[in-house]
Amino acid sequence: MKRNLSLFLSIIFLATVLTFIPKSSIISAEEKQLVYVIPVEQGIERGLERFLERAFSEAENAFADAIILEINTLGGSVDAAIGIGKLIQKEQIPVYAYIKGEAISAGSYISLNADKIYMEPNSHIGAAAVRTISGQQVDPKITSWWASHMIDAAKQNNKNEEIARGMVDPAVEIPGLSKKGQLITLDSDLALKYGIADGIVQSRKQLLNTIGLGSADTYEVGLTPAERLARFSTNPYVIPILLIIGLAGILIELFIPGFGIAGLIGISAFSLYFFGHYFAGFAGWEDIIFFIVGFILMVVELFVPGFGIFGALGVISLFAGIIFAAYETSYGLISLVIAVVVNSILFFILFKYFKHQGLWNRFILKDEQKKEGGYISHTKDKTIVGHKGRTLTKLRPSGVALIDNKRYDVVSEGVWIEANQEIEVIFVEGTRIIVREVKK
Repeated sequence: MKRNLSLFLSIIFLATVLTFIPKSSIISAEEKQLVYVIPVEQGIERGLERFLERAFSEAENAFADAIILEINTLGGSVDAAIGIGKLIQKEQIPVYAYIKGEAISAGSYISLNADKIYMEPNSHIGAAAVRTISGQQVDPKITSWWASHMIDAAKQNNKNEEIARGMVDPAVEIPGLSKKGQLITLDSDLALKYGIADGIVQSRKQLLNTIGLGSADTYEVGLTPAERLARFSTNPYVIPILLIIGLAGILIELFIPGFGIAGLIGISAFSLYFFGHYFAGFAGWEDIIFFIVGFILMVVELFVPGFGIFGALGVISLFAGIIFAAYETSYGLISLVIAVVVNSILFFILFKYFKHQGLWNRFILKDEQKKEGGYISHTKDKTIVGHKGRTLTKLRPSGVALIDNKRYDVVSEGVWIEANQEIEVIFVEGTRIIVREVKK
């Protein structure tokens, strides 16, 4: 009886205590808010797109309350930017762009796709003209296509569409802001004034307070070493360099004997190229196999006489692996052409100064036909005209005859002459000796 009474009193006491505990403290302990902070820095390329895909997936699995993209970039690949924009558009978690310096070119497009844009003082957004890798202007159709993407991004988040167009198209003129022929670039104050930015904040903490997440935990997503390599090796400016180094390493190894250092550097460059593209999701195992098979066939050509068949198939397979592994086939082809042109110059230099060294020496014929070995070249010797000799073989109409105790390749006037017949030299033209049969 006493035991039951003690249990009853304990339950009453616990219920009383829970009644007086503030409910807000219980809720806050159970519903702690979480914000994922993701850096968008340096160049915009496919490696960054894959990194953001992974970061967004982690934020979803962690039931994050918001995602903050801390942006500081001068732009990069338009294709990668569009992929990132689509990733932001379909994200259910609120995404905030926090511009901490520059959001230029592709960076401005990524920012416009965010639900809200906040900027640090003296930061900038805009100047999103499309240019080739060499800095040249592109076809007006591409400019129009890119401008439509910028306008759509601005429209879906209630931003000024005409300003978004003016960031891409210099023909757009906005009184008091830009003149015809100038791309629009806004500092933080102008971006806020013209409705591109939603606010100016001094720090991440102030941003969190502004969006009502001041007490939230923050988790900064960092690049893994593999993602860093992928971002580096898929950079449009780095790809041609890797291919140049890869081909140059193989060429140097062919011409200059050593410890394989040049070959190792070349293989490392190719390995970095394929690793980055494979990790970023562009290259498959079939592309890597193409490259490896091509390399093996080229090595086989060095040691097995194949009339160039192995070498030709090897080059085709190797180049196919490189081109198809690129995030865009056309760019892979352009990068490869650049690498081949540069290495063609290197090839002529190496061939001129080092052709008798290294593995390339296998392709050079070293045997000499010397007089001591019985090799005698025909000379223009007209002194034997009128001399007589005897056929050693049948002349049909060419064959061999013995004249002045020397063997000569001769040709009859057109008739066939049997072996062991007496002949006479009637004419010498260069190395051609014409004879006729002496009738008895």
